[in-house]
Order: sequence, then C-alpha cells, then structure tokens
Amino acid sequence: MDITVLLPAGRLPLDIMAKAHAVAEKHGLAIYLSTAQNLRLLDVPEDRIDEVKEELAAVGADFKGPGKFPLPRVCIGERHCKLGLIDTEKLSDRILERFEGRPKTKPKFKIAVSGCVLCCSGVKTTDIGIHASKVGFDVYVGGKGGPYPKVGRRILHGVDEKSAIDAVEKIVEFHHDKTTQKQRMRKLIDHPEFPYPDEV
Repeated sequence: MDITVLLPAGRLPLDIMAKAHAVAEKHGLAIYLSTAQNLRLLDVPEDRIDEVKEELAAVGADFKGPGKFPLPRVCIGERHCKLGLIDTEKLSDRILERFEGRPKTKPKFKIAVSGCVLCCSGVKTTDIGIHASKVGFDVYVGGKGGPYPKVGRRILHGVDEKSAIDAVEKIVEFHHDKTTQKQRMRKLIDHPEFPYPDEV
C-alpha cells in the first residue's frame, strides 16, 4: 500500500522530509513526489501502515484520505519566479481556509493556481483553475488532461482575489449538489443550472 503525505502549495517542511527519509530507510520504502505535489511512500507493508503513519504524524504530517478538500496544485509564484505576479502559496492557503471545517468533499475534482498567464501548474487543463494577470485573476472550469484533453471554460476575467475564491466556492457547492459519485467538472459545465454558463 502507498501512503500519501499532503504538502500544501507543494512545500515540503524539512522535519517531514527528514522523517520521511528516516522512515523510508527503516522500512525499506521508496519515495515518490507526485504530480499533485504530494509525497508518497511506496509499497508500505499492510502490517506497518499504522506505524509509518504514526511516525510521520508525530512531526505534523497529514495524509490523503476520502472526503478531504483537494490541495491546489500551484506554481512557484512571485517570490521565486520573475514572471510571477502573486504569492501562489498565500492564495492556496486562502482557498483552503475558505473550505476549512467542511465535513466532506465529494471526489473527483482538482484545483490549480498559477502566478502568471503561462499557467505552469496546468490551470487551463484542471477542473478549477485560477491564474493571475496584470489586470486581475482569470478563472477556468472544466479543463482536463488524459487521452482526450480539454481546455477549461474561462468564466471570469480580470476579477479580484475575493471574487475568484467566491467563484471556487460556488462551483464546489454546485459539484457537491449535483453529484452522487466521482465526477469531473467537465461533465457538469453544460448542466442547465451551472452558475457560469458563458465563456468570457
């Protein structure tokens, strides 16, 4: 079994990194950095899962599990990229704060945040994507990768941060209300009640 450690904004705290290395050495595990910007311990024996999780939890690690709100996938942002216009870590944190305490989130959708129009985090091919520009934030919905990739619909252009996060909340609530099982946003954007029917 694999164990996935959640890393908000793709940041890997040094204490978790050190403990993951020690645990991997102790149990003979491999470590994978996922495309979702999380850390995964591979091939954990069934009888050691609880032990491994306890060792990592002792340094503050949180784990992927059913019903958890998805961590936004982010680019490095303005502090580390000359093209970046915003602190993507802070925007990711604000999105997570908005949904803090939410009892359950239905699968399956992903969120991406980019600090500029290059969209290095895959904003346009993610269920919900936000990128910064010189005139504000653009919000996309319904993008997807895979064998039949689709560019998302741009539903907002040049809005402020609050409006972008409000839109994320409205889309997430719509997803929650209209799905009973795993469902990508792409299959919902043409629903007659979808709150953002028009591309801008």
